Amino acid sequence: MCLGIPGQIIEMVDDENHIAKVNVSGVKRNVNIMLVRPDGIVPGDWVLIHVGFAMSKIDEAAGWEPPDINLRRGPRIP
Repeated sequence: MCLGIPGQIIEMVDDENHIAKVNVSGVKRNVNIMLVRPDGIVPGDWVLIHVGFAMSKIDEAAGWEPPDINLRRGPRIP
């Protein structure tokens, strides 16, 4: 299990290297979006970030969900 932090794409900084500026709780940082590029990432989209990489595209409602909500749910059982 890894910790994913939600962030909103603000702008594309470097298309060739797949870098976008993302707003994470008011802090702007550069994030690699190569893994979510096939999902059609554009400014305004929300992503889950782990160690500087956008791991998945999420909807805005999930981006505003309190970060500790997944900790209270417990592990997933298949």
